[in-house]
Amino acid sequence: MPRLFTALEIPREAALSLSLLRGGLPGARWLSVENYHITLRFIGDIDGPTADELIGAFDRIDRQAFSLTLSGMGSFGSKKPHSIWAGVSPSAELKALQAEIERICQRHGLPPDPRRFSPHVTLARLRNARVGDVVSYLGGRGDFRTLPFDVGRFVVMSSRDSVGGGPYLVEEAYPLGWRNSLPSLDTSSVQPARNN
Repeated sequence: MPRLFTALEIPREAALSLSLLRGGLPGARWLSVENYHITLRFIGDIDGPTADELIGAFDRIDRQAFSLTLSGMGSFGSKKPHSIWAGVSPSAELKALQAEIERICQRHGLPPDPRRFSPHVTLARLRNARVGDVVSYLGGRGDFRTLPFDVGRFVVMSSRDSVGGGPYLVEEAYPLGWRNSLPSLDTSSVQPARNN
């Protein structure tokens, strides 16, 4: 079974802005633009029945669509940097969605995610990159910021065994705010049936 995770997709305009950050860092392997995403919860390799239960449980999430902005950049691995990322501006809606997904995963037997949720878009994996080069690269791009974009759904994605960075496939998509967009049934004008 492929590795599964929940994520937000990055719309085309924001992805194009991110793609302009590529290059200028020795030892960086840049992710393909179509693989940009914000991981909400890494699920991992799970059996088919558990995956089916999670897919069904995620379908019951009832949250509103919201807006996000990508801003700032950084790296993971302070003494030995291993990846470059773009940050996400704080969002109460994003935090609440991620927390609900985490609760569902735990209710279905997954251990708690040991990492604190730190929303970001991974841009590059680093191999033998020098700390000075990473600091210099980030120093020239720290004011990165996209225009706000709408988040209208979250997805379950899968990744095949690889070094990391894709390819990622959308396995299931869950619209946000769809319950509120359904037409309501107005029964005030319905006349009761008469018995003749």
